[in-house]
Amino acid sequence: MNINKKKINTIIFQQFQLSNIEIKEIEKEKKKYKTNRAVSIEALKIVQRHRGWISTNSIHAISKILNISSNEIEEVATFYSQIFRKPVGNYIIRYCDSIVCYINNVKKIKSCLEETLKIKSGETTKNKKFTLLPTCCLGFCDKSPVISINSYYYPRVTAESIIFILEQYS
Repeated sequence: MNINKKKINTIIFQQFQLSNIEIKEIEKEKKKYKTNRAVSIEALKIVQRHRGWISTNSIHAISKILNISSNEIEEVATFYSQIFRKPVGNYIIRYCDSIVCYINNVKKIKSCLEETLKIKSGETTKNKKFTLLPTCCLGFCDKSPVISINSYYYPRVTAESIIFILEQYS
């Protein structure tokens, strides 16, 4: 008698839990909205503020708190460019790649940032200090080209001023 033994693959999930503070903040936001789906962006922002980015485990935890599917949370998370689905640096550098900034030589600014930071757009430095990201518009078309570092905006940047600006964050 030939008995075939099948190997069963198991996946062990790490224990993951949102902090009590995160849960309390999300519960507080739930009171402001009529539907839990409407709370999803606020819940994502809360978790990201505490953790720096949104992991898949965070998506599942938010899903359970809001009692909506993980797919719905994922849709919201991937729609908004301000929600990070992978770890990012302490400083998020965004360069505007709109047509106005393009005309005003944002390509040179992008190249200077990439060379100085030794990363490509969409990457994070090895020391986890900077992440470089394009954005469609920063709202300063009359002062282009412009970059932002976290919530601070730098208008009319030049390749030369990039070095000085980055030194302020070293």
